[in-house]
Amino acid sequence: MLAPRPAALAYRHPLRVYWEDTDAGGVVFYANYLKFFERARTEWLRSLGVSQHALQREQGVIFVVAEATLRLLRPARLDDALEATVAVADAARASLRLQQQVWRGGELLAEGMVRIACVQAAGGSGADLEPCRIPAAILEKIQ
Repeated sequence: MLAPRPAALAYRHPLRVYWEDTDAGGVVFYANYLKFFERARTEWLRSLGVSQHALQREQGVIFVVAEATLRLLRPARLDDALEATVAVADAARASLRLQQQVWRGGELLAEGMVRIACVQAAGGSGADLEPCRIPAAILEKIQ
């Protein structure tokens, strides 16, 4: 089990459950929580001034998910207002381990740990998608 709601420093991203997020029973399909995590991570990076598109174009690196765990606690349903959070659990030279959660009000619905790795993505080279150091400017922003 992960920690309760992340510290006040955690990034929070609002979400709404749409038809496309639910299964035949009207409950959010389990894999969509990983999509909610992804959206929150993208917006978290954007809030730090990091454009993933610019990162690839200008520095030839991208972040990829290297590992993910997901624990479902309560169901979310159509039209629920949710909040997905991101908190840095650990920062290494080439990867970040992030604690992520999905909340409905004060109720924790899902939690997980996602490790994202920084890789070279210059395209066409033999080193394509090889692990590399996270740019120092990004590490400075998250510490």
